[in-house]
Amino acid sequence: MAKLLYRLAHAARRRRGLVLGIWLLVLAIAGIGALGFAGQTTNQFAIPGTESQRALDHLKDKLPQAAGASGRIVFAAPQGKTLEESKQAIEDAMAKVGKSDQVAGAFSPFVTKAIGDGGRIGLAQVQFSVSPPEVKEETKEAIKNTVEAVGESAGLEVAYSQEIAGEMVAIGATEGIGVVIAAIVLVLTFGSLVAAGLPMLTALIGVGIGIAGLYALTSVIDMSSTAPVLALMLGLAVGIDYALFIVHRHRKQVLGGMDVDESIARAIGTAGSAVFFAGLTVIIALVGLTVVGIPFLSVMGLAAAATVAVAVLVALTLVPAILGFVGGRIVSAKARAKAGTPGKKEAFGYRWGRAVARRPITALALIVVSLGAIAIPAFSLEMGLPDDSTAQEGSPQQRANALVTQAFGPGFSGPLVVVADLPSGVSPEQALGALVGKLSSVKDVTRVVPAGLSPDNTSAVLQLIPGSGPSTEATKELVSRLRELTGEVKAQTGSTIGVTGQTALNIDVSQKLSDALPTYLIVIVGLSLILLAIMFRSILVPIKATAGFLLTVAASIGAVVAIFQWGWLGDLLGLSHGSPIISFLPILMTGILFGLAMDYEVFLVSGMRESYVHGDTPKDAVVDGLGHSARVVTAAALIMTAVFLGFVFSHDTVIKSMGFALAFGVMVDAFLIRMTLVPALMTLFGKAAWWYPKALDRITPNVDVEGETLARHIGQRDQQDKVPQPV
Repeated sequence: MAKLLYRLAHAARRRRGLVLGIWLLVLAIAGIGALGFAGQTTNQFAIPGTESQRALDHLKDKLPQAAGASGRIVFAAPQGKTLEESKQAIEDAMAKVGKSDQVAGAFSPFVTKAIGDGGRIGLAQVQFSVSPPEVKEETKEAIKNTVEAVGESAGLEVAYSQEIAGEMVAIGATEGIGVVIAAIVLVLTFGSLVAAGLPMLTALIGVGIGIAGLYALTSVIDMSSTAPVLALMLGLAVGIDYALFIVHRHRKQVLGGMDVDESIARAIGTAGSAVFFAGLTVIIALVGLTVVGIPFLSVMGLAAAATVAVAVLVALTLVPAILGFVGGRIVSAKARAKAGTPGKKEAFGYRWGRAVARRPITALALIVVSLGAIAIPAFSLEMGLPDDSTAQEGSPQQRANALVTQAFGPGFSGPLVVVADLPSGVSPEQALGALVGKLSSVKDVTRVVPAGLSPDNTSAVLQLIPGSGPSTEATKELVSRLRELTGEVKAQTGSTIGVTGQTALNIDVSQKLSDALPTYLIVIVGLSLILLAIMFRSILVPIKATAGFLLTVAASIGAVVAIFQWGWLGDLLGLSHGSPIISFLPILMTGILFGLAMDYEVFLVSGMRESYVHGDTPKDAVVDGLGHSARVVTAAALIMTAVFLGFVFSHDTVIKSMGFALAFGVMVDAFLIRMTLVPALMTLFGKAAWWYPKALDRITPNVDVEGETLARHIGQRDQQDKVPQPV
């Protein structure tokens, strides 16, 4: 691998103009594709095969007009007044909404009879003819403009549910704060604007290609609105970090006296090999999300993996090309003078490594106890999917939920849909009466209302209002209770029922994700053991790396639960209330942190192994490896943390929680696990850290992450060059 990358770097440097031109052309093509073919993203989540999805599919067959998306509009009169005073204006507005494209029906509060709080608050319904992802933004805008106009003219507050509000802009200017901080870290690390600007430039080109390509595919692929944001997070973070590792190695070699052109190729051959395998672990972890069988999660994983793959390709081809343009300016005269100054102060990494090596048991105990304490809230993890009750404070969705809850109770914000096959030989009215009576007697059911019959009168749809909100444990228990009673309902009423609706769909998706997490963890743990065993030819190194990774995940989930579910420090992060953790966050975070953790493991432990192979004692190899890599790993971790933290400022709670989870996880894994726990354990292991059974050694491929094969190849080539050639 190292020799192949060495030759690739030489070719990229020599033909740097062509390489740069190709990448800019790819960026332009991706941009044109995004502008010309971008479709809509969605916040609707579904999993084929769940009970709610089967009931929804049955509803589409029997009552297709009732299977489309359903939105709510809330009208609220000022205190002391009632909606009756604005009845004609509201009914006219809803009649106009009913004529909108993709709208099957629109029913004012005076039709639905949903008027509460002394006549002050009314709930209108909009039934779409298409599923939620298919509702056009133009349709949503037309509805909002119509109802907001009547709100302004009649002096009413108007709010609406997510189905009408549309997608929130997930990527905004605030996310750029992390990029600015990353740029500052690069300048401080290299002390040179040229060297600092190179990783930023290549990362932006790579992420531009990745994100533009994803948006170009949204017209043919159902993609969640968080998928491009996740890809942006990872693309920026790894793109900057991978270029950073290569540029750092190149500068170090040039300062040591190596020829610039030769140094570019060797940096790609050595640090580039580590970048390749580090990127490969991230990609495999993300692609591995497809094994859990959840379509929207698979798309998110593949989208992020594609962006990371672009970042790796940019690092291995575009970085050497641009380094060729920069030439000797990669190192300033001041840096050269400083490098040649004798008596330079020992780097902090060496001092920290010796401190950990002197008291490895103390360091180990402190890390395990402290992270164990942070992980305690993880045992209280509650998962759910975003709905109006979890929307940002002050948004139309949040106001609609608050007004509906105030006037009618929390269950009206997340009604369940019951699909029933009615018994033959009984009139539909009689069958529905028996069914309504039975369902109304179920605990935590507030109201059951028939909502439609199929043309042949054999199937019906009913709206069931729970007594609790859509994200509560009580509603989850109610859905389970209703499904357990299907046999009893059949026996007493003759009807066969299925429970669906967006609330039930969200509950099923959350349960499926929760069930998939242990399986995914097993896959990831097994993968990490195999990959690290191949890379480092060791048994204890993979076990230690995996144990540290699991500790990182547990602490990260604990911190997320404490802040986003319990509400600790919520004001600091702009959270108005605690809510269940987004269902796909734990499994997504596990995959991403695995890949990033292995990044730092590769860069740190490869340095330790290199020192050990060259004759250092196991303890000295640990200190030397940490000393060589600590500065660049620290910079990389700070950059990655800064990029992720930039997304904490997002108005979208889902994006905010993802950014925090990844930022916290990177900080914990880089500084507590890889730079403290790892050297402590490696010191305790001694020579045993590098023990590898001979039988495995014979069948394991040698990936040469440390570049030993490349060093021998270059040495042999230099010796041949010195041999006099016959005239």
